[in-house]
Amino acid sequence: MARILQLDEAIAELVHDGDSIALEGFTHLIPVAAGHEIIRQGRRDLTLIRMTPDIVYDQLIGAGCARKLVFSWGGNPGVGSLHRFRDAIQNSWPVPLEIEEHSHAGMANRYAAGASGLPFAVLRGYRGTDLPAQTDTIKPIECPFTGEQLTAVPALNPDVGIIHAQQADRAGNVQMWGITGVQKETVLASKRSLVTVEEIVDELTPRPGAVVLPQWVVTAVAEVPGGASPSYAQGYYERDNAYYQQWDPIGRDREKFANWLETEVQRERSGR
Repeated sequence: MARILQLDEAIAELVHDGDSIALEGFTHLIPVAAGHEIIRQGRRDLTLIRMTPDIVYDQLIGAGCARKLVFSWGGNPGVGSLHRFRDAIQNSWPVPLEIEEHSHAGMANRYAAGASGLPFAVLRGYRGTDLPAQTDTIKPIECPFTGEQLTAVPALNPDVGIIHAQQADRAGNVQMWGITGVQKETVLASKRSLVTVEEIVDELTPRPGAVVLPQWVVTAVAEVPGGASPSYAQGYYERDNAYYQQWDPIGRDREKFANWLETEVQRERSGR
């Protein structure tokens, strides 16, 4: 049975220095509040995993939480680059950052393999690209039935998978709807999992197309209203486009970023 915890309690218990962690969500339901709590608790040497790292990963990298990023695309959606990410790669500030780059299809298949208990996934998508020459976790493999040359990628099994959803009930069953990415696979593939939710309700109301994660696959649930902002949570609030635009000048400048860490992230602690 999933345990209902406060966000700070859940991060303190589940996320440790040196862990591999995946904070997943595609455009929608990004677990931003959980990322900020990881920053507040000063976690270090993390391997950050995410198909599409955006500003919350820029913030984690700039705060010195990460030693490695496993990803398939990175940027500030609709605005431009992630400048804390760039600074870490180009100047090793605040610490050096190792990268492991895949395609979207490769990452999705890695999560699916991890969720299925398989050691690797096989796909065609890397043929004709230079990624196999750059990434050690992409290997050629021959189909035993046809002889076709394919590519294999290892399963992803993060130490901790973190997602955001709209609702959970008091037993820890989780329901999410709207645009979903690999959140289900992330939870199923991870050794430990945390789901932050907009609200905890007495009973989940069935919704067309919703994803339900049963209590026995979730380690902990934390009620965090607004926990996906500035991304959006369908049925609760819209995307804060201005925040993404405002992040660009903050992320570009080390001093402005340091001030953001001291003011905005710490202010969230007192406001939750």
